Amino acid sequence: MAYRRSSLLFFVCILSFAVYAFSGKSYYDILQVSKGASDDQIKRAYRKLALKYHPDKNQGNEEANKKFAEINNGTVQITIKSARNVLFSFFGGGGQEEEEERIVKGDDVIVELDAKLEDLYMGGTLKVWREKNILKPAPGKRRCNCRNEVYHKQIGPGMFQQMTEQVCEQCPNVKYEREGYFVTVDIEKGMQDGHELVFYEDGEPIIDGESGDLKFRIKTAPHDRFRREGNDLHTTVTITLVEIYFRL
Repeated sequence: MAYRRSSLLFFVCILSFAVYAFSGKSYYDILQVSKGASDDQIKRAYRKLALKYHPDKNQGNEEANKKFAEINNGTVQITIKSARNVLFSFFGGGGQEEEEERIVKGDDVIVELDAKLEDLYMGGTLKVWREKNILKPAPGKRRCNCRNEVYHKQIGPGMFQQMTEQVCEQCPNVKYEREGYFVTVDIEKGMQDGHELVFYEDGEPIIDGESGDLKFRIKTAPHDRFRREGNDLHTTVTITLVEIYFRL
């Protein structure tokens, strides 16, 4: 009996905390990620923003401190979301995901980015030209938000057949146009080959869905003197026999 009371109290506390957390700003907005972002993407976004707005790097900056607190609150909401799924399962909800998690998403775009060794050592910024499809308004209407509806059709006395019909709405028409612009990519100190910098919802768009992500995959550009292997730098130095003998 005591175990049941403690379990019920635990879930009530979590439910109360969830109501409090979800009454504020969406954690998708706080962490600047798309609604369909994976847990790994959310964690990477948190680490990047937390590093940028950390109080140790922004001493005396009240706005940065507020932003840092908001980011941490966003991660709390992520934890609450996971707890809420547990609640759904515990109380018979079947652990169903929210509709927003099943949204259609466009293709991701992956760009191999050659970063100079100096930028990977000191940090730097690159300007990258990007061309992509943009959705623009177009004349006319189009079918959208289509769904299958089930109904029963009488085919005889006391006999009914289940039928499925696709029902769509009418939405303003759109078209794709190609546009170009510069993307600013921040190179942080010590980035390794293969590290991905993600620009959420900056990939290929899709009608009635969210754009995919734009990912820059870091690759160390060849250097005229040094060769990088992990965190080590290698170089080849040619010296003469005289220099070796006299230790010049």
